[in-house]
Amino acid sequence: MSIYLFIKRIADVLGSILLLLVLAPIIVILITLLIFANNGRPFFFQKRPGKNGEIFTIVKFKTMNDKTDKNGKLLPDNQRITKIGGFIRNYSLDELMQLINVLLGDMSFVGPRPLLIAYLPLYNNTQGRRHEVKPGITGWAQVNGRNAITWERKFELDVWYVDHISFATDLKILWKTVLKVILREGINSNSTQTMPMFTGSTKPDTNNKKDL
Repeated sequence: MSIYLFIKRIADVLGSILLLLVLAPIIVILITLLIFANNGRPFFFQKRPGKNGEIFTIVKFKTMNDKTDKNGKLLPDNQRITKIGGFIRNYSLDELMQLINVLLGDMSFVGPRPLLIAYLPLYNNTQGRRHEVKPGITGWAQVNGRNAITWERKFELDVWYVDHISFATDLKILWKTVLKVILREGINSNSTQTMPMFTGSTKPDTNNKKDL
């Protein structure tokens, strides 16, 4: 496994450099559009837990503005997503800047998605195993439902990946990711909606090593 993880890291570095160079024109265009849409703020930065729960700063394209209600509270997500932000989300382009996180070693191309720090104490022991590997831009949960499945199902799929990480599994996930993006599957019935907050597991803790 350690040999594969070493090879996986080399592939992450080379792949992220190559994609950043190839996609540079698209990235520049998106940055320019988002500067106008978000009052000069094209990027979204947030602390997220990575491998072994270590905290890093994730970078994404900023798809929502910062509009608030009369009490200064941010409006619901579906009221803050800009037109260009909705387009970017539809085609998963908001994830492009995470190539920088991959290059830096915070993330990998494939792995469980990095979620909010606030979720860390809410995981049961099995769900917490998702942090045994680096988080990824895409993962087994993303190609098996993404935002269209429950949190519990997402975590089952994440832990399955931890137990079955391999070259063949990663290639399968990457290929299915390309198809999902093209077909725009699993984003949501309404692309302006986001996944509800995780408030804790409703299922008993089990050691999940079954076939998924």
